[in-house]
Amino acid sequence: MFGRLFLDHPRSVDESYFEHLLFAGGFAFRLIGAGFAALIHALVPCLFEKTAGQMIVKMHDKIQNR
Repeated sequence: MFGRLFLDHPRSVDESYFEHLLFAGGFAFRLIGAGFAALIHALVPCLFEKTAGQMIVKMHDKIQNR
């Protein structure tokens, strides 16, 4: 049960639990940052015009090249 919950997926992407924690956690913070940039852009359209999109493209490239 423990292995299925915490270890199977990280092993399937050739990472330890902590390597996966750092990668996925960092990814989550970047997504939150992109979301805030998009929210600010929605409120003040002249700000962060390309920020969220550029962040998402970089994240996509990073996850595709794992």
